[in-house]
Amino acid sequence: MTSPAKFKKDKEIIAEYDTQVKEIRAQLTEQMKCLDQQCELRVQLLQDLQDFFRKKAEIEMDYSRNLEKLAERFLAKTRSTKDQQFKKDQNVLSPVNCWNLLLNQVKRESRDHTTLSDIYLNNIIPRFVQVSEDSGRLFKKSKEVGQQLQDDLMKVLNELYSVMKTYHMYNADSISAQSKLKEAEKQEEKQIGKSVKQEDRQTPRSPDSTSNVRIEEKHVRRSSVKKIEKMKEKRQAKYTENKLKAIKARNEYLLALEATNASVFKYYIHDLSDLIDQCCDLGYHASLNRALRTFLSAELNLEQSKHEGLDAIENAVENLDATSDKQRLMEMYNSVFCPPMKFEFQPHMGDMASQLCAQQPVQSELVQRCQQLQSRLSTLKIENEEVKKTMEATLQTIQDIVTVEDFDVSDCFQYSNSMESVKSTVSETFMSKPSIAKRRANQQETEQFYFTKMKEYLEGRNLITKLQAKHDLLQKTLGESQRTDCSLARRSSTVKKQDSSQAIPLVVESCIRFISRHGLQHEGIFRVSGSQVEVNDIKNAFERGEDPLAGDQNDHDLDSIAGVLKLYFRGLEHPLFPKDIFRDLMACVTMDNLQERALHIRKVLLVLPKTTLIIMRYLFAFLSHLSQFSEENMMDPYNLAICFGPSLMSVPEGHDQVSCQTHVNELIKTIIIQHEHVFPNPRELEGPIYSRGGSTEDYCDSPHGETASAEDSAQDATAEHHTSDDECEPIEAIAKFDYVGRTARELSFKKGASLLLYQRASDDWWEGRHNGIDGLIPHQYIVVQDTLIS
Repeated sequence: MTSPAKFKKDKEIIAEYDTQVKEIRAQLTEQMKCLDQQCELRVQLLQDLQDFFRKKAEIEMDYSRNLEKLAERFLAKTRSTKDQQFKKDQNVLSPVNCWNLLLNQVKRESRDHTTLSDIYLNNIIPRFVQVSEDSGRLFKKSKEVGQQLQDDLMKVLNELYSVMKTYHMYNADSISAQSKLKEAEKQEEKQIGKSVKQEDRQTPRSPDSTSNVRIEEKHVRRSSVKKIEKMKEKRQAKYTENKLKAIKARNEYLLALEATNASVFKYYIHDLSDLIDQCCDLGYHASLNRALRTFLSAELNLEQSKHEGLDAIENAVENLDATSDKQRLMEMYNSVFCPPMKFEFQPHMGDMASQLCAQQPVQSELVQRCQQLQSRLSTLKIENEEVKKTMEATLQTIQDIVTVEDFDVSDCFQYSNSMESVKSTVSETFMSKPSIAKRRANQQETEQFYFTKMKEYLEGRNLITKLQAKHDLLQKTLGESQRTDCSLARRSSTVKKQDSSQAIPLVVESCIRFISRHGLQHEGIFRVSGSQVEVNDIKNAFERGEDPLAGDQNDHDLDSIAGVLKLYFRGLEHPLFPKDIFRDLMACVTMDNLQERALHIRKVLLVLPKTTLIIMRYLFAFLSHLSQFSEENMMDPYNLAICFGPSLMSVPEGHDQVSCQTHVNELIKTIIIQHEHVFPNPRELEGPIYSRGGSTEDYCDSPHGETASAEDSAQDATAEHHTSDDECEPIEAIAKFDYVGRTARELSFKKGASLLLYQRASDDWWEGRHNGIDGLIPHQYIVVQDTLIS
């Protein structure tokens, strides 16, 4: 029998096992509850998503309707315009284009938000409903699988319990049999020892009397020993049998224990994970991913559509151009803005004389009046030019005010995690700053001053126009004005120039003269496109034999004039650079040394006609002069080559247009830089040359017998006035205004300064000296002493 201590220990082992099994059973129950809760959370999440998108769809639809109403309100206002032609014409103006694009953007957003609402209702929400139904159905099936797994696990635990009980029972029987066997062995040993002691204590007796007694005692002892031996054998056999059963039961228990632990591990580590992944989560995340990606696709396409519309508006805003709108307006209403027909002379009572009478006794009066008009015009032009400069400076100030870049409100959208309201953020924007009132006041004051100067300038220009017309007619009628001997000589020289400058086309000479006087520092000259209308007007005037750029008026658009010059060369029937020398010129470009390249280009070009070389020399001297102002006009030789390359030299067919055009540009750049080495000097090629003052000059022999450049020729001509006996004496003049030279050749002086004049460089400039320095002096800023020129 087992001892009470062992029995108690067995009970404790069984109780511990039961406790462990109960804990596992409780865990399994909680697992099912946890999965149930997870399913409920998913269902609730999907329901919230459905409610959210349903409400968002309503908001998007309301927003769409409000946008539609907003757009229709102003579109109806536009449709109600009685003059439909007026409305159609106005649409080409850049501000109206911005307005139309803005309304179209609102309508586009309205349609997009309607589409978004429809996607929410008929696409995304049904997806969430489907995901919810699938999740509930799959969870039920998953729960059934999980319950089966738990039942199998509990079955394994129950089997382990049975095997453990059997093992404990057989092991207890084995221990009991072993105890009984040991007890039988002890009895046997005790019986044998007892028999030996009895034999030793017995005394010797006679054989006859004691033999029977001994035999009986021995027989009794043998019988007792045999009984004990049989009992021992039985107990030995029982022990052996129970021991074998106990061993087998223990083996079964250990095997079952290993299998149970493996099953428990597999359930917790693999089965539960697989159950959640492949059953509970089967398709849930993928379906939710697709539904939310549908939302993202809709929103991103909405943003893309919005950005496309905003890009169109931004492009329209970038193209807001007052000059272009002015041109379009005048073109649309040409009959309204075109100048009326000239007033014709209406004779009275048969008086058919339509010309001024310049005969005596009115001739002297007309001469005096012409001189008075000339003096008055000279003063008015200077005064009006100063007014114009002040007006332009004021206009620039206004433009700086109205073009200040204060439109960036990105800071208002930099939200933080704090609970700061949007209103408080927006309140810090530009429009709410106190300084806006001060800026507005300054702007209005500047505008008032600008319009005052504008009015003064226009009135002065109108007066100048009227007086100039009278002066020109008087001068034309009188035939010629009073000049000094020096002026007469200069006039004769001028006639020679006009005759000799026939090699330079009028359009080329006039455009270059205008740009040289007014546009050397104009940013982007030849790169920025001018007004096509003005380009056509100037081009047509030249084709009629007129010079629309003659005189001192500089109110023409420089970019348009530059466009006329490029257009002339591009439209030549026979280009300056013929195609038959294209290959030879391209071969020159491959040379690394710039001077060697220039010499080879010179050899190639010398085969061209003389008139072509004269035009080339004149043009490239001007382009070289223009490139010296690249810091102001942003047009270095390379940029000028890019602009003029396609106009001067086209790539023949059969050549790679891209690579050849690059070589052409490099060729033109080289000629601009090395034009003095490329073209023959004035001694080698007689003809007009470009003057830095913007006029065309003929080459004349230097008294020293040397060849001079364009700028050196002007300096030498000035020096010759000091040494030649054939020239007239210098003329003294007084400065009427302060003047600051714009180039190194122009002299600077103060009002009242005494100046020496050598000769007229052009109608606008004198060559003279001030403070020991020779240079150009503007005619309109000085008064020539009457005693010296009368």
